[in-house]
Amino acid sequence: MDIDAIHKALANPTRRQILAWLKDPEQFFPTQSHPFSNGVCAGQIDQRVGLSQSTVSAHLAILLKAGLITSHRVGQWNYFQRDEATIRAFIDQMTL
Repeated sequence: MDIDAIHKALANPTRRQILAWLKDPEQFFPTQSHPFSNGVCAGQIDQRVGLSQSTVSAHLAILLKAGLITSHRVGQWNYFQRDEATIRAFIDQMTL
């Protein structure tokens, strides 16, 4: 676990918001037609954030690098979900 990368990822409010949305995807991405077992489609995240696709991709890349989310590719689509184990380990580390 790269603590510095996690701190960098969490320093941005958009990335914190994406993580919050991914915690309860059924509530925040109700129009997604695919099951949430794969995660949330990048296109759904793009629409919800309201920024350019390239900006959202950059935010997702930082969250991926920090290990806070995972990605899963299905055909031409990328799906993202929180990595709860890493998030829990980070929280545990911070409370030592």
